[in-house]
Amino acid sequence: MLVNYLNRLVQKTAKWKWLHSSWVFAIILPIWILVGLALSVLATYALLYVLSIAGISLAGLDRTILSATLAAVIYALTIVFVVWLPQLFKKYVTLKELGLQRLPSWMDMLLSPAGFIVYFIGSSLLVYIATQLFSGFDVAEAQDVGFTRLTQYYEYVLAFVTLIVVAPVAEEVLFRGFLYGKLRGRMPIWVAMLITSALFGLIHGQWNVGLDVFALSIVLCSLREITGGIWSGILLHMIKNSIAFFILFISPLL
Repeated sequence: MLVNYLNRLVQKTAKWKWLHSSWVFAIILPIWILVGLALSVLATYALLYVLSIAGISLAGLDRTILSATLAAVIYALTIVFVVWLPQLFKKYVTLKELGLQRLPSWMDMLLSPAGFIVYFIGSSLLVYIATQLFSGFDVAEAQDVGFTRLTQYYEYVLAFVTLIVVAPVAEEVLFRGFLYGKLRGRMPIWVAMLITSALFGLIHGQWNVGLDVFALSIVLCSLREITGGIWSGILLHMIKNSIAFFILFISPLL
């Protein structure tokens, strides 16, 4: 009986150790992404400070060009800090974990529009529930996308490239690639989806936008499970941002 009791104790201990390590991992990874984002912002503004000390002023630079450049630099540095830097010490993440082990396929292209419909329905339901539960919930609160008062053709092009190409690719690599790719192998898929989507909503900084992109992230994670990669998610993200770009910048002109 003592032997059986010890065997059961060892099995329970091993189980709790696995659970403990998984949840610690689930806490550390989101924090690591936030740290990487903070470091990239600090590094970018430190560079601007160094340039100003060196007498190189960016005050006369077009605001749209500056916004697009800063966004690209911050996204690139975040991927470097979060994904590439740990690789110097240990092979920490693989292309398969990132969902980049293959090229885009026709299935990715076909599933992304269908995913948009599911996302739109889910987002609408979440926003409706929020408006019923919270009287101060502002559905129409404007999102700061980093670009204002576009007047020139090149400004529209820069904003388009930043919001519809750079942002979707970088965010999918970081969240549905790195974060979700690491979490899904260590805990139930639905938990990994919730953690990834909650963090994705949190970094957008607004309740109305946060709920919207939370629903988007759930669909993006689901597409990764269906296709095995993040390409369909990137395409869906581009579709979503394209519609937002049209509403924000093109529709007022029409």
